Amino acid sequence: MRVVATAGHVDHGKSSLVLALTGTDPDRFEEEKRRGLTIDLGFAHVDLPSGEGISFIDVPGHVRFLRNMLAGVGAVDACLFVVAATEGWKPQSEEHLRILELLGVRHGVIALTKVDLVDDDWRDIAVLEVLDHVAGTFLADAPIVPVAAGPTVQFGLDDLRMALDTLVAETPAAHDRGRPRLWVDRVFAARGSGTVVTGTLSGGTLAVDDRVAVGSRHAEVRVRSLQSHGQTLGSIGPGNRVAINLAGIEQTEVQRGDAVVHGAQWLPTRRFDASLQVLARLDHDVSRRGAYVAYIGSGEFPAKVRVLGSEVIEPGGSGLVRLHLETDLALLPGDRFILRESGRGETIGGGEVLDIQPVLPASKARPDRDVERLVRERGWVRVDDLQRLTGVDHEPTIGGWVVLPEAIDRLTESVRARVQQAGANGIDVAAFDDRERTVLATLDDVAIDNGTVRAVAAPDPLADHPFVAAVFTGWFTPPDATGVDRNELRQLVKRGLLIERDGVCFHPGVIDAAADVAADLLAAHPDGFTVAQFRDATGSSRKHSLPLLAELDGRGVTRRRDDVRVAGPRLPGR
Repeated sequence: MRVVATAGHVDHGKSSLVLALTGTDPDRFEEEKRRGLTIDLGFAHVDLPSGEGISFIDVPGHVRFLRNMLAGVGAVDACLFVVAATEGWKPQSEEHLRILELLGVRHGVIALTKVDLVDDDWRDIAVLEVLDHVAGTFLADAPIVPVAAGPTVQFGLDDLRMALDTLVAETPAAHDRGRPRLWVDRVFAARGSGTVVTGTLSGGTLAVDDRVAVGSRHAEVRVRSLQSHGQTLGSIGPGNRVAINLAGIEQTEVQRGDAVVHGAQWLPTRRFDASLQVLARLDHDVSRRGAYVAYIGSGEFPAKVRVLGSEVIEPGGSGLVRLHLETDLALLPGDRFILRESGRGETIGGGEVLDIQPVLPASKARPDRDVERLVRERGWVRVDDLQRLTGVDHEPTIGGWVVLPEAIDRLTESVRARVQQAGANGIDVAAFDDRERTVLATLDDVAIDNGTVRAVAAPDPLADHPFVAAVFTGWFTPPDATGVDRNELRQLVKRGLLIERDGVCFHPGVIDAAADVAADLLAAHPDGFTVAQFRDATGSSRKHSLPLLAELDGRGVTRRRDDVRVAGPRLPGR
């Protein structure tokens, strides 16, 4: 189903036209009905002659309610642009058209309303005026359909339905990129159900029992149920109007402008770089001076603006800006926004998000949507982070990272130099970070042995170490480590060439031999054997027997019970 927003000047008949087409009055509030003036967003839907459906978002036309208009057009597929034949093109007609263009809307139908109140000549003049104003815009080739949608006189509606059918056929369907996002445009509490939010779903599919993040909340909540146009659904895809019943959140915790997303897929940000197209009708430059408000999705957000690469952007010009917000938003490159200055009460322009988490200072930043630029500025980017930064899946360059070749080369040389400088003793693997360890795994001229990295060509000072030979010769009565370099001793133990327990070093083979001795003793003494019995069986001293038994206890070969050792779960033969 396509989502279509109305647009046009106040009192040009947008709501009456939606009512005539759908049978649903989009004016929801008593004040709207009493004043005959749309104040907030209205919603309705209709099935067209082809069987395709349209969800209408009816927006206010009065300039005082422009913020509500902006909340309704942030995620629409197309527009129904309404101009009254009795009044022709008006200021809000122009502003709405420019806003739709800045938001990237590219499809629409023009309805020339109230033609029953003018003669043919006046109607023809109105059509020419509209054509003049939409020339060079996305509505330049849009059909202009004369209609009357009043309570007593109605005609042209079938022609408008046919034009809308053509519009639906020509408007691309929403893509399912596996990253659902719904900008909340309405919040209410349903009796017996709790908090309900509505909006236009884009980017992906939502399902009942999904865990979602709402706005800037860190804890996720559950999707209790989903509805679209009164129909309860188990799941729903992008391009639809959706009502979500949320469990675990109060109505007061959600507001218009919050986004409902799968939290793990997004990197919320309150600072982003973007392009900005400034409207030509402004009578002043755009600079960092001013009280700005950014309209993104369905929300209105105070913003500080920094022009990048220059001091100002002239009317009708374009440039790069950095926006600083007061709250975190779930954004992606390609998202559109409108910028207004609240002090002057005017629309400045609009643009496209380019980098949701810029890393360069504003004086050096020159953002675009090029992934290579993004990776170059960050050096190394994890695949998952790059997906959250761009909204697009990328194949890793090395390990789980996306890296430019020159960055890999620089880190490779740095790692290789560190290993070479360490000489024969090598470096502990733990001294390298994740990126460096990823590079290490690709190098043919280094070896990793028991957690130590050394150059393949470097001699191993621990190979055939005399103390290892002496410990092996001593067997159950090894010599003390007096006179052995402490660093070398630690490396011997780390590599598993020696077993150290309570200050005594044993050869690894001794442990297995001691386990066999313990098994033989327990076969003869099922109730347990003493230290003295173990000492005599191994021909060792108490000095060596106690740490050796402690090692067997630690490995589960034996267990200490009072003054004897009994069988453990790993005793040989058990």
